[in-house]
Amino acid sequence: MSKDVKISILTPTYNRAELLKNLYNSILKNIKFGLDIEWLIMDDGSTDDTKEIVQNFQDQIVKENLNQKEEKVLEIRYFYQENQGKMVAINKLVEESTGDYIIDCDSDDYFTENAFEVMNKAINESRNEKDIYGLCFLKFDQNGNNMGNNFKNKKTTMFDLYFKEGETGEKAILFKSEIRKKYKHELEHGERFITEARMYHKIDEKYKMICINEPIMICEYQDKGYTKNIVKQFKENPFGYYKYFEEILQKDFKGVNFNKRLYAIKHYILFSYLTKSKKNLNKIRNFENKILFLILYLPGIVKTKRKFG
Repeated sequence: MSKDVKISILTPTYNRAELLKNLYNSILKNIKFGLDIEWLIMDDGSTDDTKEIVQNFQDQIVKENLNQKEEKVLEIRYFYQENQGKMVAINKLVEESTGDYIIDCDSDDYFTENAFEVMNKAINESRNEKDIYGLCFLKFDQNGNNMGNNFKNKKTTMFDLYFKEGETGEKAILFKSEIRKKYKHELEHGERFITEARMYHKIDEKYKMICINEPIMICEYQDKGYTKNIVKQFKENPFGYYKYFEEILQKDFKGVNFNKRLYAIKHYILFSYLTKSKKNLNKIRNFENKILFLILYLPGIVKTKRKFG
């Protein structure tokens, strides 16, 4: 085991005090695998007892010291911000992190019982890979089902994974800190949310990632979570999504399957309407995509008006 490796777990949270206990317990179960862990929690203006719950976690660590005779292997750090949103919270936690690797873990997620062992093994096996920014693992739901597909390729980019290789569902990414700290989630027009994929695609331009077909994280979506309220997110954060799809359509679409072309163009039209942006074919790189855009534009505008008003 590589005990000299330190991992920073980043958790933005809002009124999820009870759920944090699942994540905390999953970290404790994994301590036995020998990694040095810091857990950074950003409280985004919670009105429940999140602060007190985290203080209890910290007190337990100090009191019991995980029954370790050696130096403690878990540090919990609590931060607070006034309702600035998940992406600002993550940006701040990345700056505060001190680990060799960084992994985001939402408050409604928790680690599998052997997650740190799987991560540690993957870290050791990838030490000589110079062009990678991280390690990508599977995520399962609470019923033990894969939230997407198994990986087809061992080394790839996030863009290729979803736009060329037919991947679906969420993944868990363990980033190299020295690379992750060079990037942040870019928000537009004072918005509070943007898909993580926008940042991933920018990292893709210089680096690749290694994919491991093993789950390290369990996800249990909440009714008030970002994913279950995607239409609301679209309406409240249109400019960030518009820029995201604009950037996608500037990429080389060679090898991108047709359904993904449609997905990108339809959403570009959707957010063009929501942001009142003028139609501009120069923002679209591939000729085939320009043609599809012209064909789909008017039907897309009509459909968007009906759905979003």
